[in-house]
Amino acid sequence: MNTISTIEFRRSSWQTAVLFALGFWLSASLVLDWVVMPSLYFSGMMNQDSFTTVGYMIFWMFNRLELLFAAVVLTGVLAWRKTHYQWHTNCLFLAVTLLAIALFNTYLLTPQMCAVGVHLNLFDTVATIPTEMNLLHGSYFFLEVIKLVAGGTLLMRCWQNS
Repeated sequence: MNTISTIEFRRSSWQTAVLFALGFWLSASLVLDWVVMPSLYFSGMMNQDSFTTVGYMIFWMFNRLELLFAAVVLTGVLAWRKTHYQWHTNCLFLAVTLLAIALFNTYLLTPQMCAVGVHLNLFDTVATIPTEMNLLHGSYFFLEVIKLVAGGTLLMRCWQNS
């Protein structure tokens, strides 16, 4: 009767930070890609001149959060890998991939999409979507799929190695 269980659930603080950052980042990406942007598109906002400005402001803020979360994930994976030798190099590769995608979206893809979408001709009354925008949207969603797969894989590995 006097025995006390000494089993304790301890998780590294870096592992907790990685789990939180990945969970919040991936869920926010899903909400932005599958709720916010389609609702703006179907509400007819894409036909207005201010859509480019609104889209850029939304993605400007979100991309900065992505960079922050990618840095936390990479730092956490590096710290976790330094203290636990059983972690694979694949986790480091996934974290670097997530950071590269966040950097590419922030500094190349989003500004290019904004530049293509800006309506500069004041005499043109019909705003049409440029064909180059479809290519940029396709590359954005391709990178989103890679980000979700890499982030989900890293989230599962981090959760299993607790």
